[in-house]
Amino acid sequence: MLIIFGAAAGFLATRIMDLRTDVPTTIAIGVAGALLGSFVLRFIAMIGGLAFGFVGALVGAILIIWVWQKYSGRS
Repeated sequence: MLIIFGAAAGFLATRIMDLRTDVPTTIAIGVAGALLGSFVLRFIAMIGGLAFGFVGALVGAILIIWVWQKYSGRS
């Protein structure tokens, strides 16, 4: 599957960048690009996931403090 996606991605990338290469080089470019792109996107998702997790924890803590203050009589 990686070779099929790599071939398609390599073909499109070489056409967008106006680079004329043979078929094996086009496939190699696409496969390398797929591996690099996958790594970069996973890294960004991991960092985003950590940041969103922190924001979620903060909002949850604020909500618990609000409920506690509202129903315990504290202000």
